[in-house]
Amino acid sequence: MNSVKTYTLFTDHDVYLFKEGRHYKLYGKFGAHSVEKDGVEGVYFSVWAPHAKKVSVIGDFNNWNHKDHILFPRWDGSGIWEGFIEELPWGTLYKYAVETARGEILEKSDPFALSWEQNIQAASLVSTTWYEWEDKEWMENRWEKNSLDVPLSVYELHLGSWVREEKDPDKFLNYREIAKKLVPYIKEMEFTHVEFMPVMEYPYDPSWGYQITGFYAATSRFGSPQDLMFLIDELHQNNIGVILDWVPSHFPGDANGLHRFDGSYLYEHEDPRKGFHPDWKSHIFNYGRNEVKSFLISNAMFWLDRYHADGLRVDAVTSMLHLDYSRNEGEWEPNIYGGNVNLEAKAFLQEFNTAVYKEFGNSIITIAEESSDFPMLTKPVHEGGVGFGMKWMMGWMHDTLDYFKEDFVNRRFHHHKLTFASMYMYNENYMMPLSHDEVVHGKASLIYKMKGDEWQKFANLRTLYVYMYTHPGAKLLFMGDEFGQTSEWNFTQSLDWHLLKYPVHKGLQNVVKMLNHLYRSESALYENQFDKNGFEWIEADDLENSVYIYLRKGKRRDDILMTVLNLAPKVLDYKIKIPNGTHWEVIFNSDDDEYSGSGVICEVLEEKYEDETEHQKFMTIKLPPLAGIILRQHKDKKYKLHRIKHKR
Repeated sequence: MNSVKTYTLFTDHDVYLFKEGRHYKLYGKFGAHSVEKDGVEGVYFSVWAPHAKKVSVIGDFNNWNHKDHILFPRWDGSGIWEGFIEELPWGTLYKYAVETARGEILEKSDPFALSWEQNIQAASLVSTTWYEWEDKEWMENRWEKNSLDVPLSVYELHLGSWVREEKDPDKFLNYREIAKKLVPYIKEMEFTHVEFMPVMEYPYDPSWGYQITGFYAATSRFGSPQDLMFLIDELHQNNIGVILDWVPSHFPGDANGLHRFDGSYLYEHEDPRKGFHPDWKSHIFNYGRNEVKSFLISNAMFWLDRYHADGLRVDAVTSMLHLDYSRNEGEWEPNIYGGNVNLEAKAFLQEFNTAVYKEFGNSIITIAEESSDFPMLTKPVHEGGVGFGMKWMMGWMHDTLDYFKEDFVNRRFHHHKLTFASMYMYNENYMMPLSHDEVVHGKASLIYKMKGDEWQKFANLRTLYVYMYTHPGAKLLFMGDEFGQTSEWNFTQSLDWHLLKYPVHKGLQNVVKMLNHLYRSESALYENQFDKNGFEWIEADDLENSVYIYLRKGKRRDDILMTVLNLAPKVLDYKIKIPNGTHWEVIFNSDDDEYSGSGVICEVLEEKYEDETEHQKFMTIKLPPLAGIILRQHKDKKYKLHRIKHKR
């Protein structure tokens, strides 16, 4: 006997928008919602299963019996099944029993569930995202934080391995316990944002969260939805933004997940050339299906809306945009124009970016992880672009790491690996990523990518960070890299925080702390980070000495910093051409004692004109070995040059 009562949260207009692919807040309609009908409290269920013969709700409340609580199909042919069940409490476990056209009974978790159990065949939980936020001030002012002419320094972390329980290293900290440790650490290090690797529900720990089954559920391995909201709230109250990794590119084939949800290829593309990912053995969304677009864009909106996320870093965009991604000839089908661009995926990403920026304006940001030269990713959609706010600068990352792996005597032959990025750095709005992908799978930790003995490795990495923080573009650093984690990242254990008792590791951490401080306080480093007027080479071709010199410029005419990189293990007295009428002071030296450098004092030794005509001015500066130097310009000729010592 069907003990489900008729009920709906859908208007005809809701259904129309859903079918047209333009309903962007489906989380208020689909799923399990606490409602009241005829004075009785209960739960309204709704699910999309257009090819099902029958759909029922099963759970711990009916002994998982698929015959008792059968949902009603809507009359409009939308494929939506819905109904109301009385007196179900919060925390009730449930699934949908979906009878396919062939008579199979599939037990599926709710695609819109807000919480899931923690096991392979996890059931959904009747839950809520109600939370009493206390981040009003941040939310009202965050548009200033997320515009393109402000500092954006991101600390990327994996919640399960940033830090663990000291007495039981196998035990995760929960969201609230993480908040107590993470918030003061990010404040001390002066990062502007954190980026969480996926917090959506996933069954398989080695996937690091990138094989998502519960797209609307905060993973319960660290606590409840409200616990995650507490973590984000605490970060916001301390002026720290939150970016979430979002994965609209693929999903796993778990029996309780989206794969063949109603017995048909519903969420994924039926053609395996478009619908199956050969590397990850997962299924690719059908971006040409309107209802799937509504599902995904609503999911993006959900995390920005309900969880107050300040941005989404979109994973694996390259695989979405290229039909031939990781496929051999004959394993993919060209588009209607004969090319390799997935036109449906491109249109979806354009719609996604248009929708979220229309809803939230510049108070949020979308960031593409994209490794090809796909054009106009960060250009506006109305100009033919894809509409992202930023793109990861993968070319810069690869060239930089390749250079720093080179022997010192060979660096002259690879000198322009560090200058090449200036040829394209304003083509897009770039974020420079030193991410988790660079410290796993046998690639070695960042410190062990550096060349030389131990001292030289740390000196190299300190200088690399100076280069990164003074280069145009936003910054991203993976957890542990800020203090020189020596082992590759292992998702099953905590970072090696004990390394900070050693001066070289503490010194490296102090470098990152000070660079974050300078990046946030020196407007020349961020105001024009996406504008060609913000950068100028002074010396790009000194192959013999491995020296690079460039200017960073703010919006004020006299707001200029100079970066000097000495990437050879020798001290130099170096002559530099400078603008007439200017004086310079050293404000940062990565070779200082406080950073475990060699302690060579970097100072301006002399300033003079080339001849009596005062046509060209030069200064001579002492450059420590393997060091990055930052100088600030002054125009007062009476200014006494001196070295600034910063407080730690």
